[in-house]
Amino acid sequence: MELADPEIRTILLGECDEFLGLVRQHAGFESRLEELAQKPTPTEEEWIEEIQLKKHKLVLKDQMATLIRDYRREKLAVTH
Repeated sequence: MELADPEIRTILLGECDEFLGLVRQHAGFESRLEELAQKPTPTEEEWIEEIQLKKHKLVLKDQMATLIRDYRREKLAVTH
């Protein structure tokens, strides 16, 4: 039986410090983006920060997806 991404995510949160760090960074970026979204008229610096945060979040999401994919491959290799 193949594990779904949420199941693998839960496992990795408990077993993989790298994954946990990525999730925490992603949450921090999301929190800051929410703060910036509350500003009625962001400054140019805040606008640039928002763009950079969104890019960083995408990079982190890709890294987390890679760890999930690698975990799935390892489990499939063990079961076959």
